[in-house]
Amino acid sequence: MILSEDLIGELDRAATLIRSSRKAVAFTGAGISVPSGIPDFRSASTGLWKRFNPMEVASLTAFRRRPEAFYQWLEPLARQMLEAVPNAAHRALVELQTAGFVQTIITQNIDGLFQKAGAVDVIELHGNMDRMICPRCHAVFNSRDFQVSWLDEHRPPRCSKCEVFLKPDIILYEEMLPVDAWEQAEEACEEAELILVAGTSLEVMPAATLPLEGFHRGAKLIFMNLSSTQMDSLAEAVIPMDVADGLPELARRVFA
Repeated sequence: MILSEDLIGELDRAATLIRSSRKAVAFTGAGISVPSGIPDFRSASTGLWKRFNPMEVASLTAFRRRPEAFYQWLEPLARQMLEAVPNAAHRALVELQTAGFVQTIITQNIDGLFQKAGAVDVIELHGNMDRMICPRCHAVFNSRDFQVSWLDEHRPPRCSKCEVFLKPDIILYEEMLPVDAWEQAEEACEEAELILVAGTSLEVMPAATLPLEGFHRGAKLIFMNLSSTQMDSLAEAVIPMDVADGLPELARRVFA
């Protein structure tokens, strides 16, 4: 991989910041899972919301009014998530966490790939596709238990006790973020000396406000994303790279 002098400078600056930080947080979005075959939602050419109206297919109203149609839309995405494996970007962040350079990983993703890669302190702002919740009795189920009946036989999952349609343990449009996860993420960003923002364009609210909160509390910011963000001017280092290439390269320089 041939890197420009400007890019090398940004990577070296970021690596120095990570090595010197006593408490670093990684804040990640959909872009970090695209190399694992999971589509993102907002990119100009391939984002899911360019093909679907999220209020019609991924809102709480859509789930309640037409659960069968909701599950029909979710099927291919759920299959991709359940079958996906961590990529080089996930592994690089886990290596940094294991070595103590990154303490907490905050993710907007619902695919559980950080946990599959071995991460231990992961805050999931938008839930996890691995779990199903009964809206009536609140029983929790493993999504993999329905892999055949739902994904292969196209029968949406129901609670074994209540017989109502289960809801994936993910945040849909019209829903509030989980209070515990939000408070943990806020605390992590407010206490951080450094926040590494990777694979997100910082467009999803309120999650995108977290790096800004950290910045206002004194945290230094590093951005790694293929496209620019509205907060680039606040960052100490801006690395316009695909995270599958950029994060391993950054980790290599941190460990050098």
